[in-house]
This record gives sequence, structure tokens and C-alpha cells, in this order.
Amino acid sequence: MDIFEVEQKERVTREEAAARLRHLADMLARHNDIEFERGGMRFTVHVPDEVDLKLELEIETEARELEIELTW
Repeated sequence: MDIFEVEQKERVTREEAAARLRHLADMLARHNDIEFERGGMRFTVHVPDEVDLKLELEIETEARELEIELTW
């Protein structure tokens, strides 16, 4: 059972998606925390020095999906 979950799905340009991924990567590289802001609330989550990284690519007839998952 999830204690807490924040999910957001929206259509953005490829360049905006890349900018958001770079921002997340910068937070991971420079700090021990990542921050999210949703609905006027800010959430900070501590990230340890080592994480499990999962990359998954799905190619279907009509759609493509790249999933990036960090767990710890």
C-alpha cells in the first residue's frame, strides 16, 4: 500500500522534457534530496548515495514508451 504518491502526466515539447530531466539530474548530482512542487505544496525526498536504476523501452505498433525508474 502506498503511503504517498504524486503523479502528473502532461504533453510537453521534447525540449521541455529534456530540460526537466536535466533539472532532476542536477538535483541528484548536487544534493541528497529531490524536490517536487505540486498544488502549491513542496515535497522534499532524501536520495541515498546509491540507487537502483531501471531503464525500459517499449515499442508497440502505435506507441513508444521510455520509462526511467529510480528506487532505493
